Amino acid sequence: MSRFVINARGVDQRDLNGRVRAAAEAGNEAVVLRNVHGQRYIGTSLRKPVKVDVYGTPGNDLGAFMDGPTIEVHGNAQDGLGNTMNSGEIIVHGGAGDVLAMSMRGGRVFVEGNVGYRCAIHLKEYGSKVPVIVIGGTAQDFFGEYMAGGRVVLLGLGGDGLAANFIGTGMHGGAIFIRGRVDPEQLGKEVGVAEPDEADQAFLAGVIEDYRRRFGRGRGAGRGRGAGQIPTEGFVKLYPRFLRPYGRLYAQ
Repeated sequence: MSRFVINARGVDQRDLNGRVRAAAEAGNEAVVLRNVHGQRYIGTSLRKPVKVDVYGTPGNDLGAFMDGPTIEVHGNAQDGLGNTMNSGEIIVHGGAGDVLAMSMRGGRVFVEGNVGYRCAIHLKEYGSKVPVIVIGGTAQDFFGEYMAGGRVVLLGLGGDGLAANFIGTGMHGGAIFIRGRVDPEQLGKEVGVAEPDEADQAFLAGVIEDYRRRFGRGRGAGRGRGAGQIPTEGFVKLYPRFLRPYGRLYAQ
């Protein structure tokens, strides 16, 4: 495999992204970025089937509008990861900030730890394009706000519980799967709660296995990240009760 290494220390974000794009255009199958310190827009609009390994902490909008590549972050990520991403995969060996995967159209995002506020806002899907987000830890307020499609899985590893409020506010498509207890007061009025059906269980088993492979965790009924295992039971499914939750506000 052809591999191109870039030392990002002190490199301006525009210059860094230009180097990444040039390396991909030259046919390199893998690009390794070392000493990344907050440079934004890494992988933005990249459309080559290239693997990008990021060592350090990338800045906002990592992988925005991305279409095909795989980005693996060996550390934490900041806000706006996967913004309007079309296809490909982003893997984060740590936590991520706010508005993760805003308006994401396709592809998959795996975050090993926790995420911030308004994650999975306005997720979309169309035809065979169904974006998937798998989060190992917990999330903050407005999780899944205005979701129009896609699948979001919150594994709740670590035992911290889910303190988020306004979950699924304005949701009108897709599904959210949360392991653990969710109080009705935490949910938006547009959200219904159900037990996962057989198809949902098959989907969950698949994405949990994918998460395990990416982060090296075992399967079973472990007590959390410290046990090194991933529970496969205890999920609730959140779904939109209405296709047009605010339609009455605009009706004559």
